[in-house]
Amino acid sequence: MGDWTFLGRLLDKVQSHSTVVGRIWLTVLFVFKILLLGAGAEKVWGDEQSGFICNTAQPGCKTVCYDHAFPISHIHYWVLQIIFVSTPTLVYLGLVLHVIGKEVKHRQKEQKESEYAGLIIKKTKKLSKYTDEQGKVRIRGYLLGSYLANVTCKILLDVAFIAGQCYLYGVTLEPRFRCNTNPCPSIVDCFISRPTEKSIFIVFMLVVACSSLALNLIEILFLCGSKIRDSTKSTLSTRLMT
Repeated sequence: MGDWTFLGRLLDKVQSHSTVVGRIWLTVLFVFKILLLGAGAEKVWGDEQSGFICNTAQPGCKTVCYDHAFPISHIHYWVLQIIFVSTPTLVYLGLVLHVIGKEVKHRQKEQKESEYAGLIIKKTKKLSKYTDEQGKVRIRGYLLGSYLANVTCKILLDVAFIAGQCYLYGVTLEPRFRCNTNPCPSIVDCFISRPTEKSIFIVFMLVVACSSLALNLIEILFLCGSKIRDSTKSTLSTRLMT
């Protein structure tokens, strides 16, 4: 399996621009998906094709049966899942970096103009709508909408991959796979290597995917609750001032 360092660095940058729940989601992605997939799952599925034994010597039968049993390797499927589910977050990161860069340039421009005029202008704080003086992002306005879209896309992708895995393989692997397709002469019994160990990994990855889905749903509720709370505080403060 390939090196995850580059993806890990990109996702690590998202940590400082996410909510508390978003940081927990990233931890789950790193520890229970990427690290576990690289450390253990690849070794378990290393004999996936070589250990697939069929009780026939008919040329091509084993290859066809293997293709029916595993339309796509579990490892490759989980790699695709990680890449697709991470993509909305990376798109959001690109938007955040664009906003930060834009506001930093705007702040520097205002500072140069104020120094040139010999005046102290306090407009930079108002102009920095999405970042503070330390460059920390405030999730508001269209950034909030983008963050919600990011989380919603992750929810839909998680649901699609969970349903796809259950449809393709079910929850566990049976030790015997019965095959009856050309060029097999008749019904052929094929046997999967280490089915129990692989089933444990399959169940664990499904649990992790469901946990990721639950965290994304909690984050939607967290963001909506924060927005309602801020609106309520703003309304109360306005009433008190009037």
